[in-house]
Amino acid sequence: MEHRVLSARTIVAWGVGLVLLAVASVVLLWLFAGSGNPQDGVRLDAVRTASSIVLGTGGAAALLLAARKQRSTELDLVQKDHDATERRVTELYGKAADQLGSDKAPVRLAGLYALERLAQGNPAHRQTIVNLVCAYLRMPFTPPPEVRARLTPRDAGKLQELEVRQTAAGLLAAHLRPDRPEAFWDGIALDLSNATLVKLTLTHARVRSASFAGTSFVGPATFRGTEFTGGADFRDARFHGLADFRRVRLPEAAFRGARFEGETDFGVHTAAALAGARTRTDAGVRRKWPDGWTERPEEPGWASLHRS
Repeated sequence: MEHRVLSARTIVAWGVGLVLLAVASVVLLWLFAGSGNPQDGVRLDAVRTASSIVLGTGGAAALLLAARKQRSTELDLVQKDHDATERRVTELYGKAADQLGSDKAPVRLAGLYALERLAQGNPAHRQTIVNLVCAYLRMPFTPPPEVRARLTPRDAGKLQELEVRQTAAGLLAAHLRPDRPEAFWDGIALDLSNATLVKLTLTHARVRSASFAGTSFVGPATFRGTEFTGGADFRDARFHGLADFRRVRLPEAAFRGARFEGETDFGVHTAAALAGARTRTDAGVRRKWPDGWTERPEEPGWASLHRS
């Protein structure tokens, strides 16, 4: 329940107004009441009336003190509501975090959706919740084989974990799109360094900053139309499949040590510094680099990227 607080400015304004009213009443009654004779009874009544007004002003001051007490009570209620909300958020956060540690995939999925609801309703805690989800995705993971017929019982567990991880990445991506204002989480930073991300789709998003240093992208990694307002770090990242960077805004980006092993497409509108990056040349796939960047063959099957 939301409580409205009586502001200090309102209390002061009413206090000043009452004092001015008392003074003005005394002056006006003294100047205009009676016939001008100092012994005139009417003037004496005027003074008595003015005195009553002054006493009434004192009563008003007492009311102001009561108002101040009321304001303090309201502030205390607001603080108690805030503390209760924070305790509730902490309890829900802890429960959802425990669910992420479960050995059962459905429980982990429930924890993810609980964290999403918590972040949607509590903007002040969104970055903390995103940090937790990113930490989960940074945990070591080996994807299962692509061919399902070859799955072993152990691979079946990996397949369940893959579902959980793709759900986690999908939830983050869904809340980073400014074209969906009702669900957009603004000013979010991502730390997915050294993670293993399978079929990542982060398109038309806006992210404050992101670290993919040392990240392994399995399958297509699609960043098309995304804006990294504070820059992105792709140092030592490894792209095993498609790397789609068309129309990506990268004010500051580091790709030194990155390896592109599959199809690569930076389109014609993406500017990126690729010094120190390498690409595989024997895979027989299309590679489109930003304007001004060319391949220089090195060891068999590999080339480094340089400005032409």
